[in-house]
Amino acid sequence: MTKHILTIDDEVAICEMLVEILTVKGYRVSSANSAHEAIQVVKQDPPQLIISDLQMADTDGLELIEKLKAILPNVPIILLTGVIFDPEVIQENISKKVSCYIAKTAPLQKILNAIQRLLGDAAPETTPVALGQEAE
Repeated sequence: MTKHILTIDDEVAICEMLVEILTVKGYRVSSANSAHEAIQVVKQDPPQLIISDLQMADTDGLELIEKLKAILPNVPIILLTGVIFDPEVIQENISKKVSCYIAKTAPLQKILNAIQRLLGDAAPETTPVALGQEAE
């Protein structure tokens, strides 16, 4: 069965990029551009993994993560954000709420490695992913 990932970001381009790349990698991907939309997706079509931004126009990302955890307590969440945190802040606060924190500026392979690790997938491919590339 194809694993389902939900991406949440109010920047449509970020969601579109993640959908394209993760689809090429063989995942089924949904996207949401608001907290309301994300909660609807989680209730109607529960994902096995969530990738969420922190700062969104309609909500605080950590509040949204708490709501998502209340609905799906065992689903891993990757916080993918442009906000750079002090390592102590990550350790003391953020790591208790999410499975993984990754800066949006991180290499794509780091994001893919985290997804594969959290979903228990096979070892990550070493071939870089380019947008528009067909799945093999």
